[in-house]
Amino acid sequence: MSGEIPYLKSPDQAAFRDHMETKVAQWIRPWDGHEELLAGIVGVPLSKSSISHSGASTTPAAVRAAFKSFTTYSMEYGVDLQDLAVRDLGDIQMHVTDIAECHRRIEESLRALYKEQPNLIPIIVGGDHSTSCPSLKAFADRHPGQKVGIIHFDAHHDVRNFEDGGVTNGTPFRGILESGVVHGPDIVQIGIRGFMNAKPYHDYVKNKGVHVYTSRDVRRMGIDAVLDEAIELAGKNTDVLYVSFDVDVIDQAYAPGCPAIGTGGMNPWDAMDALHRLGALPKVQGLDFVCIDPTVDLRNVTSRLAVQFMLSFLAGVAARPV
Repeated sequence: MSGEIPYLKSPDQAAFRDHMETKVAQWIRPWDGHEELLAGIVGVPLSKSSISHSGASTTPAAVRAAFKSFTTYSMEYGVDLQDLAVRDLGDIQMHVTDIAECHRRIEESLRALYKEQPNLIPIIVGGDHSTSCPSLKAFADRHPGQKVGIIHFDAHHDVRNFEDGGVTNGTPFRGILESGVVHGPDIVQIGIRGFMNAKPYHDYVKNKGVHVYTSRDVRRMGIDAVLDEAIELAGKNTDVLYVSFDVDVIDQAYAPGCPAIGTGGMNPWDAMDALHRLGALPKVQGLDFVCIDPTVDLRNVTSRLAVQFMLSFLAGVAARPV
């Protein structure tokens, strides 16, 4: 009926549309369940395991809302993404109260997804950082007989003890290391900040052989030099790489919508260039973004930043050799 009334459009048609411009929201459509994909967005709306107040469970929806603000073209990276087979696979349904069950569902769902889409590059949108441990377990199981390395961007080591709070957003790398899924020398942490970690946890990762580059190292050495070393260290004894990106690695001036904001963090351009470079590496086969809280964000700026990071990574993927 509305088609017969002049200028009256359905909600999805009412917004301004430039026919020469493709928005990310028009490009990353829902997956039909059959199309072979290059990459897919998977939401993991979990925040009950956060040790601080967090609305990270609302992040997947906030990131999708931000898709309409971006186009598929980047003159900086010389790419238009609109023809890449990237789709939105939806959210993994979380249990209402049981955190262990939520983690079990993440692992089970991703295992099934990788079986269905064996060549998929997952882009997992959390949720808090506790989701990375079950995600890594499914990712490692996807590559039997191969060793996995991790490049981890974060302000925190995320190796808190289990005795004081159980499995939380502060323990994913304790879980990864103690499960043996990935070994310490195959992990590089970038952006770790002073006055945001305890000495026993820094000692723990160093004793496990984890390589640590602080935010100060990034500022003094430059992101290219840090990434040169990180790729060499995480990649020399491994077959595939996974990137875990906690958005609180970014300075709070640029990313106010994180539960654990702080000064002295990385700047967005360093992160975008790093993710673009990692996206171009065929060895990198998985990525997650975690720890955004849209409920305390300003004009969705931090979720928008995550979209720019995602697009920078995909611009790198587009540059991979065929």
